[in-house]
Amino acid sequence: MPDQPPSRAASLAHLHAPGLAKGDPLTTPLVLSSMFHLPGDPAGARQYGRYDNPTWEAVEALFAHLEDAEAVIFPSGMAAISAVFLSLLKSGDRILLPADGYYTPRVLMERFLGNLGIAYDTRPTAGFLDGGFEGYRLVLVETPSNPGLDVCSIAAVAQAAHAAGALVVADNTTMTPFGQRPLDHGADIVLAADTKAPNGHSDVLFGHVASRDSNIVAAIREWRKLSGAIPGPFEAWLVQRGLQTLELRFERMCNSAEIIAARLAGHPAVRALRYPGLASDPSHTLAGEQMLRFGTLIGLTLESEAAAEAFIASCPLIEAATSFGGVHSSAERRARWGDAVAPGFVRLSIGCEPTEDLWRAIEGAL
Repeated sequence: MPDQPPSRAASLAHLHAPGLAKGDPLTTPLVLSSMFHLPGDPAGARQYGRYDNPTWEAVEALFAHLEDAEAVIFPSGMAAISAVFLSLLKSGDRILLPADGYYTPRVLMERFLGNLGIAYDTRPTAGFLDGGFEGYRLVLVETPSNPGLDVCSIAAVAQAAHAAGALVVADNTTMTPFGQRPLDHGADIVLAADTKAPNGHSDVLFGHVASRDSNIVAAIREWRKLSGAIPGPFEAWLVQRGLQTLELRFERMCNSAEIIAARLAGHPAVRALRYPGLASDPSHTLAGEQMLRFGTLIGLTLESEAAAEAFIASCPLIEAATSFGGVHSSAERRARWGDAVAPGFVRLSIGCEPTEDLWRAIEGAL
């Protein structure tokens, strides 16, 4: 058989090796400097910490490798979303957001971007294609949606939106590049809150944007430089360390989620269940076509708010916390944030605990 090139996961930890000189450190250097030595003509040299940083560049190289596209990093997922909106939109533009996706982009539009003359509409993820995309400058898809886990076809959205002259942005926070590759399905931009699984240790806020369009990347990078929406070097260093084990952790988490979701589906305390990996899930066929894995999030609905809160509080291997993607499993009742879900709906994030230990804890709490 012909030699096969190393996979993205295999080569990720060795990206920097070709540039190493004898005696250089194998780990990514942490450069904590706001200033750089800059005598004479400043052109072509590092100038100031708001413009660039060697640690940033190392992390962007990792994301670029994973996304197969140029990447720009930010201090949070919402900073990444804001950068896309504010660098690419102007007064008079209209955008389309998922009605059932992460709620903060809708709040951002309502509270601030509307004052700049940018309008928005919403649609549920499962019906995101309904109504077409005429008149939109940009459409943002989040699939699977957070927290309801509905799925839409990125390829179909991209084809229809491009025909209408709109840019397609995919929020891939729930899936990571190892679970889904929106750019390969036609999205113009992919972004994510790397606070979640890419960092994986619940100790840093982070985000990134990636695109294969050099003009888009240039605009976003310039906006970051001028706005000052920059990540700290130490936060960037923590994320690069997390990325080294992302494939390993994501594999464990997805494997456990698939096993636990199937068992939850038959549990008498569970009134409803959403997980794209279940053959009974309404999104299963489409998810199997565009997702590499079925993810680490499970949506389960218990009898009541009280039942949901008691389940979360009593499970010794579940942390009661917002956010997801850490090495520890976590859960929260999403109706408390105003999401359009049942009072007993729980978003369960499966972590890296041994699968059978975690299941016994969940079963006991139920």
